[in-house]
Amino acid sequence: MARKMGVFSILAFALYGLFFYWYLFHLSSSSLPFEYQGTSADPVTFMNGRELMLTEEYSKTRNLLFFLSSPWEWLFYILILLTGLNSCFKRWAEEATKRKIFRLPIYLFWLSFVGYLAALPLSYISYSLSKTYNISTQTFPSWMKDELIDFWLNYGLLLIIVPVLYFLLKKSPKRWWVFAWLLSVPFTLFMMFLQPVIIDPLYNDFYPLKNKELEAKILDLASKAHIPAKHVYEVNMAEKTNAMNAYVTGIGSNSRIVLWDTTLNKLTDDQILFIMAHEMGHYVEKHLYFGIAGYLLLSLLGLYLVHTLMQQVLAKWGREVKIPAASDYRSLPLILLLLSMLMFFSSPFSNVVSRYQEARADTYALNMTKNPGAGIGSFQQLTKAGLSQVNPPFLVKMFRYGHPTMLERISMLDEYEVKHRKD
Repeated sequence: MARKMGVFSILAFALYGLFFYWYLFHLSSSSLPFEYQGTSADPVTFMNGRELMLTEEYSKTRNLLFFLSSPWEWLFYILILLTGLNSCFKRWAEEATKRKIFRLPIYLFWLSFVGYLAALPLSYISYSLSKTYNISTQTFPSWMKDELIDFWLNYGLLLIIVPVLYFLLKKSPKRWWVFAWLLSVPFTLFMMFLQPVIIDPLYNDFYPLKNKELEAKILDLASKAHIPAKHVYEVNMAEKTNAMNAYVTGIGSNSRIVLWDTTLNKLTDDQILFIMAHEMGHYVEKHLYFGIAGYLLLSLLGLYLVHTLMQQVLAKWGREVKIPAASDYRSLPLILLLLSMLMFFSSPFSNVVSRYQEARADTYALNMTKNPGAGIGSFQQLTKAGLSQVNPPFLVKMFRYGHPTMLERISMLDEYEVKHRKD
């Protein structure tokens, strides 16, 4: 039975991959509707022929890798459960030490390490792709360093979360998901507080904005929006990427306005101010706090569904996957599998909310700066730097885009500019 389930899972993954290859490379189209051709949103007006060709090639391959990555993770967990490797991890932990307190950390290390090795090929292909198309400028040693930081951070989080999770599973098999969610609320807020000052600096160097004249303009904009910002930070990203970004991170006293140095190097001051006004729009409209509330509500539903689905899976296939009870920590791959699947299939709904908030922030930036030309220029430069499709296929937009498409964003600015030109 386990062998049949494993073969079926591999075939399902292969068919899924073939479907998305056919969809992205043959069925879907990123061409613009007739009414947008020749406008500021048309990439023909701001990209040359080679850039247009590279954008299509890069975007299609990158999107295919995205759609393969989550099912690849699911396949890994399924095979771990069906092949007996999961039980091997537990046996190795038991053989390594007589002290029970150390067995779970050893099991987690083996599960994390093998999972890291399984994910490494797709991660390397993605890195190599971005290098080939001159998106990434990162050296291989630097990339490996970031990968190892990811591994140890994830392992450290598991060491904190998993022992508490299995303590709750043993003490309250029917209500563990409620208590786990209650504990996740302060933990999530604490991690968001630490992110800018502890976690982010592990990957990149952050320092106050060197251009003090530009910083004064940004802080003046923040003052008009009643944002209590005292400093703007830039981050050294040019040694890793040619893409651009700006964002607001953290909560409370640790909140920061951050600009990538690539953004500073490639955009004019007016374009940067438009982008910063967009980020300030998120602050003014409290999108961060709505996002936290939405995430916590979804996590409550997700934990309940994990509890329900895990009981059903173990009742039907517990013997095949060698998990006698949910409280046995060999059930962890099953929990991670269910969480990953729920996150993937819920992403279109969370992306709808995110796109609405991003559109609101664009409108806020437009009303604040009254400079649609700067917004159009910045979005065109972002498109060129990231080799992004202006009008991505439907499924790509649904599953990948937390922002409106560039077609939608630039067209909104175009309409504003035309309307006020007439006025």
